[in-house]
Amino acid sequence: MNRTVVLQAESPRCLLALDLGTTTGWALRHPDGTTTSGSEAFSPRRFEGGGMRYLRFKRWLSEVKYSADGIDAVYFEEVRRHAGVDAAHAYGGFLAHLTAWCEHHQIPYQGVPVGTIKKHATGKGNAGKAAMIGAARARGFDPQDDNEADALALLAWATAQEDVA
Repeated sequence: MNRTVVLQAESPRCLLALDLGTTTGWALRHPDGTTTSGSEAFSPRRFEGGGMRYLRFKRWLSEVKYSADGIDAVYFEEVRRHAGVDAAHAYGGFLAHLTAWCEHHQIPYQGVPVGTIKKHATGKGNAGKAAMIGAARARGFDPQDDNEADALALLAWATAQEDVA
């Protein structure tokens, strides 16, 4: 489900923030200052080969780029430690496809450490899911899950960095 919230934006650049995973949280700041966000599921489907989730992810990225009339920069949550092997493998696959897609479309991309995002959003680098959702709500959003909340927090951090530059 997509939601749009109007925020004040100093920079007319289109920014995409991603919390990569089987359920990918995303937030897109349009050049007019509006923000659209949501979560997209890339769970493996029955009778599907192992690489199909990544092909669906790449197709989804292209659809976002097309609907936004271009993306100027992509920011993603840079995870250094995973709870399990499957999560680590999935993250690595999404990251590989994202960076290759960005290179192909000549879109700059940057990973941002999880602690940096959490500290910017809540003041605590080890904030939990509820605190991240609360921080998104405090900024006027209504995230459907922690993935969307994390993407919104990352977008707020990216926007702050863009506006300083």
